[in-house]
Amino acid sequence: MRGKDEQQLDVFSYVSPEQRVPQDHPLRSLRSMTDEALRDLQPRFNKLYAKTGRPPIAPEKLLRALLLQALYSVRSQRMLMEQLDCSSACK
Repeated sequence: MRGKDEQQLDVFSYVSPEQRVPQDHPLRSLRSMTDEALRDLQPRFNKLYAKTGRPPIAPEKLLRALLLQALYSVRSQRMLMEQLDCSSACK
């Protein structure tokens, strides 16, 4: 079963990710390009996942995280999560 590519806006914070990133930040334009490319890949993702079972993390979310990891030269996924937590807590 394929996970959904949805944002959980206010699960852990009262400030949404949209409010955290400045309007003129380069990641905003990169996000729109990434979303467009991932929309084109949705049929392929759908074929790869079973119709039953427990829903995993959406592949789109994983690919966005890996892209951030590469862009910011973070050595591991664990360090990426630590930096995201620190960045969101520091603002």
